[in-house]
Amino acid sequence: MSNRLIIALFIVLFMATACKEDQLPKPKAMLRLEYPEAHMGDLQTDQFIFQYNQMAKVKNQTSSSLELDYPIMKGSIFINYKKVENNLGKLLSDAQKFSYEHVVKADAIAEQPFVNGKDKVYGMFYEVTGDAASQAQFYVTDSTKHFVTGSLYFYAKPNYDSIYPAAEYLQNDIRRIMETLRWKD
Repeated sequence: MSNRLIIALFIVLFMATACKEDQLPKPKAMLRLEYPEAHMGDLQTDQFIFQYNQMAKVKNQTSSSLELDYPIMKGSIFINYKKVENNLGKLLSDAQKFSYEHVVKADAIAEQPFVNGKDKVYGMFYEVTGDAASQAQFYVTDSTKHFVTGSLYFYAKPNYDSIYPAAEYLQNDIRRIMETLRWKD
């Protein structure tokens, strides 16, 4: 083989392999889900009234419980009422214990106290991060007559990365419920 032929083959081989673009790994990204702006309405029970996101469908309402179902997000906020009858300590203990049952799967549980002295609404909001069954719980009370608890659940196996946008949206709805809750006396 002549030197010219070897050089020509080398040049052709070089040009064939040199024209490819380098492949780079894609950066990590998260799905961006946007939900509609909340349009609030009043919801009354026998014991209290609050504002809720009208995107939710009110289901299974009784004198002591109701469900705010969010079919678009495949989740629900369950709200329960109990009368305080010299059992406030037990009600508080049960609500706190229930919130911390998720600590096994949770990465963290952040407590956020809530106080509305004007309307006598006192409580706690628990924000749960990680693959726990519930992403948020709360309770509110007037300390003498009324006690309300609530929990957020999704219809799917918990995967925090996937449900994060919906969990954040519904946690804001829960905060709004707590902020607007008023007792009926």
